[in-house]
Amino acid sequence: MTKNKKPKHIAVAGNIGAGKTTLTEMLSKHYKWIPQFEDVDHNPYLNDFYEDMPRWSFNLQIFFLNSRLNQLLEIHTGTETVIQDRTIYEDAHIFAPNLHEMGLMSKRDYNNYFQFFQTLKRMVQPPDLLIYLQASVPTLVAQIQKRGREYEENIRLDYLKRLNDFYNKWIEGYKEGPLLIVDIDKNKFPENEEHLGEIITRIDSQLYGLF
Repeated sequence: MTKNKKPKHIAVAGNIGAGKTTLTEMLSKHYKWIPQFEDVDHNPYLNDFYEDMPRWSFNLQIFFLNSRLNQLLEIHTGTETVIQDRTIYEDAHIFAPNLHEMGLMSKRDYNNYFQFFQTLKRMVQPPDLLIYLQASVPTLVAQIQKRGREYEENIRLDYLKRLNDFYNKWIEGYKEGPLLIVDIDKNKFPENEEHLGEIITRIDSQLYGLF
């Protein structure tokens, strides 16, 4: 991407409780980007999945893959810059392999899903910038408790830790495009304006090369 060309797609990635939605909202306000959030309310599989995970895990992941692919196609046919809360990569590199490893998705389903993802990946462009919110498990737990979402109250520590391991492994090998890592253990952007300013400065230099 040439430095002066307008970016079209900024993506925010991170574990449950890292602050993806908050950062997406703050940056969309600052840059006048269009925010794109995950549609949890209209997911027809979510309730069934929580009742019987092995039965519904594949269906759920295919639903996520389709809606995420739709988002990407909208971004690339549109004219505005979009900031996306969570990416297509996270479903494939974190959530699906974790379900498989926990015995909640069969090997056959997982291989089918992952190969389908690989095919789709060749058809879409990676984000102009990926922002990864990296946090330790205690930080994630503290932030999850603070926001007090009912369905998150029973998230187990070992589950968060497993997801975190998958996240860090994925980011270490991420070669799709420009990457910005924010350490959420130290950077408290939701309540600290200076910390938000640091993130904005780093985004400016990544996207517009001003500094």
